[in-house]
Amino acid sequence: MSPDAAGERHAPRRAARRLALAAVFEADFGQRTASAALERQLSDVGADEETAAYARTLVDAVVRHRDTIDARIEAAAPAYPVVQLARIDRALLRSALGELLHSATTPARVVIAEWVGLARTYSGEPARRLLNGVLGRIAGEAGLAGPTRRDGNRDSRR
Repeated sequence: MSPDAAGERHAPRRAARRLALAAVFEADFGQRTASAALERQLSDVGADEETAAYARTLVDAVVRHRDTIDARIEAAAPAYPVVQLARIDRALLRSALGELLHSATTPARVVIAEWVGLARTYSGEPARRLLNGVLGRIAGEAGLAGPTRRDGNRDSRR
């Protein structure tokens, strides 16, 4: 497969990650829920169904598991309390962990690489390092660093 074809195949998920990140970030300001923010964005950009479905999956994971996600962040990076993080860094970590921990269809290494790239784009080098460290540590602790099985579930063997 050519690099262009691979990029096109991954484009809906990349777009979904950006939309989910924007919705989680916007919700942190308290004006609307992440789900409402996402639906508005999906309407504004005219997202295709694949992109919309995956963005909804990501936002739903963050909303449903936010307390657990925040606790995992605090445990993995105690020097960076979640409430003291910049809003964009908090949204990046929450969204990335939502996907890492609650989406068995994407290998952990891909999730980490994609979110670290988004951190570089939207926040900068310190956030990139923080995300890389936190995601790598949590993936290792959760046994997600191994390969993905053919049935789409992560292989938890080390």
